[in-house]
Amino acid sequence: MGTHRKALRTTAVGAVSATLVAGSALGLAPVAQAAPNSVRFVDITGDGGITLKANVITPAGADGTRRYPLLVMPTSWGLPQVEYVAQAQKLANSGYIVVSYNVRGFWQSGGEIEVAGPPDIADASKVIDWALANTPADAKHVGMAGVSYGAGISLLTAAHDKRVRAVAALSGWADLIGSIYAGRTQHVQAAGLLDGASLVTGRQSAELRQIFNDFYASNLSKEQDIINWGKKRSVATYLDQLNDSGAAVMMANAWGDTIFPPNQYADFYEKLTGPKRLEFRPGDHATAELTGLFGLPNDVWKDTARWFDHYLKGEDNGINRELPVRLKSRAGGDYEGYPDWKSVGATNRKLALAGSTTIRTNVDSGANGGVVFLSSILDQVAQLPPMASIPLLPRRWAAVWQSEKYPTAQQVRGTAKLHTTVTPTEESGTLVAYLYDVGPLGLGKLVSNAPYTFHGRTPGQPFGVDLELYSTAYDVPAGHRLALVVDTVDPLYIEHNPSGARLTFSSPANDPSYVSIPLREQ
Repeated sequence: MGTHRKALRTTAVGAVSATLVAGSALGLAPVAQAAPNSVRFVDITGDGGITLKANVITPAGADGTRRYPLLVMPTSWGLPQVEYVAQAQKLANSGYIVVSYNVRGFWQSGGEIEVAGPPDIADASKVIDWALANTPADAKHVGMAGVSYGAGISLLTAAHDKRVRAVAALSGWADLIGSIYAGRTQHVQAAGLLDGASLVTGRQSAELRQIFNDFYASNLSKEQDIINWGKKRSVATYLDQLNDSGAAVMMANAWGDTIFPPNQYADFYEKLTGPKRLEFRPGDHATAELTGLFGLPNDVWKDTARWFDHYLKGEDNGINRELPVRLKSRAGGDYEGYPDWKSVGATNRKLALAGSTTIRTNVDSGANGGVVFLSSILDQVAQLPPMASIPLLPRRWAAVWQSEKYPTAQQVRGTAKLHTTVTPTEESGTLVAYLYDVGPLGLGKLVSNAPYTFHGRTPGQPFGVDLELYSTAYDVPAGHRLALVVDTVDPLYIEHNPSGARLTFSSPANDPSYVSIPLREQ
């Protein structure tokens, strides 16, 4: 197991380091397109006296005789301070002062990587202080926006600094542990991506290095420490503070985000009490926003601008009267609007998981969630999700249940939920559930998946499992069926099955097993 995990980590870190270096180069591209004399590069003193490298763009003709709304934009993980220049130009042209800064520990900014810890929140407040003192920014109209890491820092800052009146958090997280440790399972490719990027573009703190090491090593004695570390860096911990602030919060994410899955965003959105908006689109982590970083037309950035125009500039552009939950199916088509998240998956149908099935562990059956970034991008641009031949999946290592064929087209909208009874032969184990759209020839296209890990169970003693699969919007063609597949190995995750372990899935009469699918006719 140790060798297996080390190989997974090495592969993930190596691959994603190259990916993030390329991404960082892409982040530089907008500068070549922007007018260089309109960008002012400055040094801002952050928390503890470190230097934050930043850039400022002000509206043309700003002469200090009037005040402008302020937007502060922390950079994404691993990207340089010019990441947002193209969008900042557009925002400045429409009447905003925009300050973008490289977060501590990355590139030329000082300090070490704190992963949205208290120093990062303090830094954001220091940037606001600096902008109010050094630009014609209006202290009563302050907003924050960012992609990924910048999104998380923006939400956390809004919960701690009541000057922030509006936020656009794009491809971010509300629950860090619920993202990369969901189902009590290490999302090793996602962690490897973050680890690799920070090794290439930043300076890890000793604390962060230890967190990564304990995470990869599945060190159960350190599990609560990791959870506590993540909670401190999750805006869900500070929900009451954010609600008390009354800040207007827009959150956007992609269905296939392999770092910050959509469920944790949707759960948090439902608990917000102030002005709010939630958007989900096809894609993977930050891919939905990418074209906008080059100044190209982009729905996410268009709605971001509208959000700030209404809540910071007071424009009556109608965004506050639209249905606040906006979805686009992975099959394309128009946006769908809903009054709230629970209305998205209001129609649920249960697929019974009858009988008793025993599978062996430690072998990949061929059912997989794909590869971080690559798989969801293919789904985004070509509707080609990970696939598996359902009839050929070896039942020795995979449990399979299928629905009848659907005579009409169906829409999966929201969150499928698995309920089953598991009897292990060992005290620890991992299972991964997959929901497939199965065509006439038995080829399954991945609709959703999620991992589940248990520890400290009594061998031979059954226990109940309730698992949410990742939320999605998927269209099932007429004549197809849905299949639930469960196996024990997926390269996306670290598995905890001792060699030779077996898992038995049963459906007791007094507690039947099923998968509840948010399904309706198209």
